[in-house]
Amino acid sequence: MTTPRAPLTLRMHPADNVAIVANDGGLPAGTVLPDNVPGAGLRLLDAVPQGHKVALVDLPPGADVVRYQVTIGRAARAIPAGSWVHERLLEMPAARSLRGLPMSTTAAPALPALEGFTFEGYRNPDGSVGTRNLLAITTTVQCVAGVVEQAAQRIRTELLPQFPNVDGVVALEHTYGCGVAIDAVDASIPIRTLRHISLNPNFGGEVMVVSLGCEKLQPDRLLPPGSFALANAQPSALDTVCLQDTAHIGFMSMLDHIVARARPHLERLNARRRETCAASELVVGVQCGGSDAFSGVTANPAVGFASDLLVRAGATVMFSEVTEVRDGIDQLTARAATPAVAEAMIREMAWYDEYLARGRVDRSANTTPGNKAGGLANIVEKAMGSIIKSGTAPISGVLSPGDKLGRDQRGLIYAATPASDFICGTLQLAAGMNLHVFTTGRGTPYGLAACPVVKVATRSDLARRWHDLMDVNAGRIADGEATVESLGWELFHLLLDVASGRRQTWAEHWRLHNALVLFNPAPVT
Repeated sequence: MTTPRAPLTLRMHPADNVAIVANDGGLPAGTVLPDNVPGAGLRLLDAVPQGHKVALVDLPPGADVVRYQVTIGRAARAIPAGSWVHERLLEMPAARSLRGLPMSTTAAPALPALEGFTFEGYRNPDGSVGTRNLLAITTTVQCVAGVVEQAAQRIRTELLPQFPNVDGVVALEHTYGCGVAIDAVDASIPIRTLRHISLNPNFGGEVMVVSLGCEKLQPDRLLPPGSFALANAQPSALDTVCLQDTAHIGFMSMLDHIVARARPHLERLNARRRETCAASELVVGVQCGGSDAFSGVTANPAVGFASDLLVRAGATVMFSEVTEVRDGIDQLTARAATPAVAEAMIREMAWYDEYLARGRVDRSANTTPGNKAGGLANIVEKAMGSIIKSGTAPISGVLSPGDKLGRDQRGLIYAATPASDFICGTLQLAAGMNLHVFTTGRGTPYGLAACPVVKVATRSDLARRWHDLMDVNAGRIADGEATVESLGWELFHLLLDVASGRRQTWAEHWRLHNALVLFNPAPVT
């Protein structure tokens, strides 16, 4: 139970002509806003749900509706001051042209480096560092998924107790590998995605593959000679179990073979120990899902502050979700470290515009019923709140879908991905993510087996109700109990603890793991 509080509205910028209602349950019609909030003295003409916008001034037809100091829409009809401003009253502006954008024009704020921050990680033969010590079993095709999962369960039951330094077994199940146009141009995206996930730092350089035998994505195409030698402590031929091999007589033979082949990988993983590593070895992916109007007020700004701290400590931070940054492309190209980085961002936006156009949709298809119920009128408003989690650091590099970070890449990276939670997380794993931060306003039990996921709730109501699913309550910012800065520091220290294995996320505790979803824009046959 919480004590009802006085009416509270939140405005992101003094130039905004709308504010959102912060009170749990919203505010009823007739509420008079008090003197200490935006719209002081205004009487609400409508009941306004929590997270939704109230007009602070009279908005005539065609007037710009401004939030984040950005036009998020235009009034479809007259909207009197005190009215509930929802998506049905707004006409969405056209997407920003990709021509004539500012190119590397915004100087990065002068922030001192953060030194002396460390975590306890697993150093790999290729120099990367894992935050977990996991055995991954790669699959070349969906057909083997059931067999591999049963084998993984046997490994967990029969073998893992003998190897206490191994954190778990991950079956890299996916829906790709056959029935696809394997030679199509865009088929390279899912193939390199799966290849790079197999080499994620949390897997310790151990590469084990289960194949069916007849699939289009053959093991040597997925992991050609040389692609895994640097990652593996024992460079050798690819360790593959083929289910169609004539040596397998029955189902139990298949399981026995996979379990037996896992043992030497587990032995090598078990010999590893955590060691003190600089915070610069962290590769943190940031993402939001089930977003609401508080995402850009509480959780994402706090994540953005923590992102700046990580970059100052020398770490790598990846932000993504093409449709959720498309409307702020001018902000991002201005922050690019070089014109070449800005050009790379524009190329990714243009490619995705064309991809959506082939399906006869545009970026507006992104928003969900939950986003709208949480107060987000359209993708423009959603994008402004999404971008904030990238912080203020210059954007130092761009990755195409499925690409892997180079060892020399550090700082803030834009990893171009769809906004789908599962596909974005999968592609960030392929890029080399060893720690994940996920913000949510509506709530989602999202998790990844390959990587710890720290979930940040945007609202205190969600954090209270989902007390054993949310790791951080950013709603305290709206409640006046924390600041963006204090919560950003809290998150920064939590990430170091989670990376070190000193803290476990709720998703890890409950073993809540979403399946990998490979992004495949190529045809399916």
